[in-house]
Amino acid sequence: MTRHAVVTALTLYGAGTLTAAQAASRAGVTEERFATLRERFGVRPSEPDVPAAGHRPASAD
Repeated sequence: MTRHAVVTALTLYGAGTLTAAQAASRAGVTEERFATLRERFGVRPSEPDVPAAGHRPASAD
């Protein structure tokens, strides 16, 4: 576990790019340790940019 790896993993997790398991692996820590780090630094995943079910994006003809 290096500081850079942990910061990168927390950032990617917070942006919703990685799952908690993927971020823990990237950081080189267990999922339990990653959960502790998330709590310590107040990192939560962002809401994904996915349209709600039933909604379609506008398109031009």
